[in-house]
Amino acid sequence: MKPKKWPIVVGTVALVFVVAGMGFWVWHEQPSFCAAICHTPMDPYVETYDQPLGEAGVDKWGNEVADTSSMLAVAHKASGKTCLDCHVPTLGEQMAEGASWVTGGYGVPLQEATLADLGAARGVASDEFCLNESCHNLTRDDLANATAGMTRNPHLAYHGDISCDSCHKAHRASVNYCTQCHADAETPAGWLTSKESADLPTG
Repeated sequence: MKPKKWPIVVGTVALVFVVAGMGFWVWHEQPSFCAAICHTPMDPYVETYDQPLGEAGVDKWGNEVADTSSMLAVAHKASGKTCLDCHVPTLGEQMAEGASWVTGGYGVPLQEATLADLGAARGVASDEFCLNESCHNLTRDDLANATAGMTRNPHLAYHGDISCDSCHKAHRASVNYCTQCHADAETPAGWLTSKESADLPTG
């Protein structure tokens, strides 16, 4: 009497699905996943992330960037972070993005998430999203002390608390927010003044 082969076949098929699922999940955590699945709308973001640190590069619109260190995506990659260390998309968000991708109802590049958006996805306040033990283990006071020697200390709350992403940009050159009003505000090397940022082509 021949032994039944179906348990071996079912076991093999199940094992293939498990391994494939694990491989897909690992790939899902990589920037290449975003570009491969969503392709066109995500390409500019992945391209900025993949640039070497501390060199001339381009932003998400293709504008020249004097120093890629001024883009958080590049700096975070250099420190070993991936896209999903900051971006935590919900299932509903991914489904909506998938529908937009299928119908072509999106801009290129996609609209950049704000720090408030990123914090809301994690259920934390904007400050806590960046200033925490696993990212930047600092307080607002620590930041103010670190930049105390600047003509206009960008981390002092002269005009109330200003969100970190008013200056620090992920996929484009960071901007000295203070230069909107203060011509003597020091703009770090590779960063832009508010006027320079406003004058950039964004389409």
